[in-house]
Amino acid sequence: MLFYTTLFLIFIYFKLARVHKKEEQSSQKTYTLHAIVALSAIALYGYGIDNYSFLTIVIISFLFFIVAALMVTAVQVGVFVDGKPFIKMSNLYKAMPILSAVIAIFTLAIYFI
Repeated sequence: MLFYTTLFLIFIYFKLARVHKKEEQSSQKTYTLHAIVALSAIALYGYGIDNYSFLTIVIISFLFFIVAALMVTAVQVGVFVDGKPFIKMSNLYKAMPILSAVIAIFTLAIYFI
């Protein structure tokens, strides 16, 4: 179950990174975070290929890709409560370092637990 959760978080992270690149200026810190998550994604897919069927990984990855894109797009369009946005993109950008740390920790946990 941790494999699928981490895989979903990776897709959310990379969708946020793509939107962040289009809207904001990138720094060395963001490139470092992207590299950490990319290495975690490679390690996670390596684990997935060893332990699950390839077709399952492809189907789940496709579904997670679609759901992550829809979630980030919904936040971009805006969910408003009393005329104010419920979740702002800037809040998600601020959470990217935490998200990358969670992804890295989950990936390490998959290998060592």
